[in-house]
Amino acid sequence: MNADSTTPRAYRGVSSEQRRAERREKLIAAAIAVYGERGYRQSTVKAVCEAAGLTERYFYESFGNSEELLVTSFNAVTYAVFDEITAASRAAGRGRVARARAMLDAYFSALQREPASARVYLVEIRGVSREVDKAFDAALRAIGAEVARQIVPVGAAPDELLQAGIVGGVMHIALRWIDNDYQPPLTQVTDAALRLGMVLARPASERAG
Repeated sequence: MNADSTTPRAYRGVSSEQRRAERREKLIAAAIAVYGERGYRQSTVKAVCEAAGLTERYFYESFGNSEELLVTSFNAVTYAVFDEITAASRAAGRGRVARARAMLDAYFSALQREPASARVYLVEIRGVSREVDKAFDAALRAIGAEVARQIVPVGAAPDELLQAGIVGGVMHIALRWIDNDYQPPLTQVTDAALRLGMVLARPASERAG
């Protein structure tokens, strides 16, 4: 027997691992589109596979069930937006308000640009199961920590409850904005979220005064 007989063969110069990764990415992209249009609970594995142009056997090659795909899709959307807002913050310079505004503008711009992704990120992820809720919570903690790092005054002690409040408040503004068909204009939404974040980020003694 040839020593290489157990090595996965390449097809048209693409290895089996690459093809599998490409199929997985197609399923994730299809899931975001289908869940964003129909809602997760109204979507089937078959519908996602049809949108991806793949048979169902390829679904189970990459995912154990629909919940696993939902979590993966949510993370893909979430951390893509996360990368955008952190890049915007870095480009905004050293000013705390400028960084916060840049992050919020990037966040709301992403939601408006990709409405299907916005629905997966804000709506479809909630209340599916405990495991899915854990993924949602982990993402919020990561984003909250980064947002707080940018807008909370230097030297202030980390406060997870405060971080959750800031992120939760911004998300509620986003939900209302989306429900209102992305009205008022982006700049007004960013301003409202910025005011909220800056108020919550102020030391308690200043807020009380």
